[in-house]
Amino acid sequence: MSADAPATRRIEITLRKPWFALYGLIKPTLVVSGRSQPVQWGLGTWQVPADRPEPVGVYLYNRVWRFGRAELVLAPEQAAVEYRAPVLPFLRGRIRAAS
Repeated sequence: MSADAPATRRIEITLRKPWFALYGLIKPTLVVSGRSQPVQWGLGTWQVPADRPEPVGVYLYNRVWRFGRAELVLAPEQAAVEYRAPVLPFLRGRIRAAS
């Protein structure tokens, strides 16, 4: 790593779908640093800046509308996030910093 490169850290994000949901085959979209990317259910890691709070958001999209939206600002000392999708396709999801 060069001297000019900003310091980074890895965060873990766990995306959980309820065992019974009134929607199927929908995958979450993760928003980190204002950039969205489709992701899979389960555990993943992302690289973010180490020296500042980082906004993290998740939503579900079924080609008609977005739902299950949840957002969190992750502090520099926090390294894990857990998202839980809603059971019904018109409710909000829940996101929290995991310990």
